[in-house]
Amino acid sequence: MANLDETMTFRRDASKQPVAETIKEVYAALEEKGYNPIDQLTGYLLSGDPTYITSFAEARTKLRRHERYELIEEMVKTYLRNLV
Repeated sequence: MANLDETMTFRRDASKQPVAETIKEVYAALEEKGYNPIDQLTGYLLSGDPTYITSFAEARTKLRRHERYELIEEMVKTYLRNLV
């Protein structure tokens, strides 16, 4: 049983490709296949349905190596960095 007085820590798997790089590759694959990358990524992030992402250039496989919260975190971080 966990001790509720201790703070839980989260550690990423350092062996995975960086999230930002994965998003760029998936974006490019979606664009190359003629899809609107923003719409497709949004559909995937909201629903969790991998069929929003093309299998072209292994985009679906690459994206699913990351948890959806990791993708959202990276996008928010990048967005906020560009605001400041």
